[in-house]
Parts: sequence; C-alpha cells; structure tokens
Amino acid sequence: MTSRDSASSEITPDVLLRAYACGIFPMAESADDPTLFWVEPEMRGVIPLDNFHISSRLARTVRSDAFVVTVDTAFKTVISGCAAPQPGRDDTWINKRIRDLYYGLHERGHAHSVEVWQNDALVGGLYGVNLGRAFFGESMFHHARDASKVALVHLVARLIVGDFELLDTQYVTEHLRSFGAVEIPRRRYGALLDRAVAGTADFAKLPLDRPISGAEALGIIAERG
Repeated sequence: MTSRDSASSEITPDVLLRAYACGIFPMAESADDPTLFWVEPEMRGVIPLDNFHISSRLARTVRSDAFVVTVDTAFKTVISGCAAPQPGRDDTWINKRIRDLYYGLHERGHAHSVEVWQNDALVGGLYGVNLGRAFFGESMFHHARDASKVALVHLVARLIVGDFELLDTQYVTEHLRSFGAVEIPRRRYGALLDRAVAGTADFAKLPLDRPISGAEALGIIAERG
C-alpha cells in the first residue's frame, strides 16, 4: 500500500518517527524526484535476531578483520554511498528530502550508520533507524566484496547486545534471505512492531568510540543463536 505526499512541509523527523511506529516508511521514485510516498508492504521483511545465518566463508572474512568497522563516524557519507549507482542498480530512491530527513533523525540519535573501511577508504556500510527495541534497516552499499555483509554482521551483534528484538528489512531479497530474512504478513508485523517500539534498547551498549573485532561480533551472534 502506498500514499503519495505532495507537501514538503508535512514530513519532519518527528513525523517520520511516528510513521515508523505505525509500520510505514517513505520512498521516492528516484533520486531526482522531489516528492515522497509512504509505503506499507502487505508482506514485511524481517531478520530474526535469534536465527541470523552467517556462511562459513563470510565468517572467515569477518574473523580476519580484513575490514575495520566503525559506527556513526560517517553517517552522511554512508547515505551518499547508498544513494550512488552500483552494479545492477542505476538509480536509487534516496533523494535530497530523504537525506535531510535522516540527517535530522541522526542528530536526534534515532538513525545510525555502520561503516566498513579498508586501507582508510570507506568501502561499504549501511544505515537505519532505531525506535524502542526496533531497528529499521534502510539501505546498504559496497565497493569491496563482502563489505556490506560485514556491516550487517556487526549491526546484528550490536542489536543483540543492545537488547533489540526486531530487525526490519522492509523487503526480502535473495541476498537478505541468505542471512535468514523472512516475510511476514502485515498484521503479524504490526503486533511485533507494537511490542518492540514500546520497549527500550541501547544501540550504544557496545562501544561507539572504538571498532569491535570480528571475533567479538561473531561470538555475540553465536551465543544468541
């Protein structure tokens, strides 16, 4: 289900948070389209935090610390990376209004980025929104193999430690399905969402001021599973 918004003044970061609490999120037709529309999928993608799958090959990459992973050190740059064309994706739904809204959420402590670095260059990352015990993944990108996957592994470890209970992926792709993502009906999602947003979690329970090792992230996930 979608609903188009025509007045730019109607959506603020506070309105956006209320929308997330109701199970809807904004998108644009393209990066050049100034308008937004609200989306509420009939089937919602989620990754159960107690059933997160990591392939043995990816686990070796994570454990090797071939990448350095940080959090909230380059939020705007991560959004720019997600908005840029990538192989197989010539356009994006992240327009200027989207960027400005999520910058506002980031300033309020409700939007976060996970950055993946290699030789001091940002080669991947993701960003999303936290509200209560829910985290809503928005987008990810990579310029090096496995970089966005490593970001997701570190995100899940952080959510587990922080006592989150819902990881929303909006939709399910084959890429996300390999991590254990599933589709659930809107009604069931709404019940999970209501419970999650009413709770309290701590995105900063794992330190924000230093990178977390791959072995530590994997250990957290293995203990939960």
